[in-house]
Amino acid sequence: MVRKRFTREFKLEAVRRVLEGDRTIASVARELGIGGGLLGTWKKAFEADVSEAFPGNGRLKDSEDRIRKLERENRELKQEVSFLKKTSAYFARDDHGGSK
Repeated sequence: MVRKRFTREFKLEAVRRVLEGDRTIASVARELGIGGGLLGTWKKAFEADVSEAFPGNGRLKDSEDRIRKLERENRELKQEVSFLKKTSAYFARDDHGGSK
């Protein structure tokens, strides 16, 4: 079974019909040919963050994208610090090329 994808505009319109009208989620869902649970999920996502609701296929919300970039940068910096510690310990050893 192929999973059907819906555009951001479709989702926003579906949620608008529920929020602005005097209609239930179930009646709007029936009218649009989608499940009530799905429409309920869209409504919750919209209410949780209006400005970043439904960012699109494969895209992250701006805040989530920023967190991922910072986590990646943090990992890279930890690796660099670890490398520098090992390098400095190597060169600080008395038996490495030092005078006797």
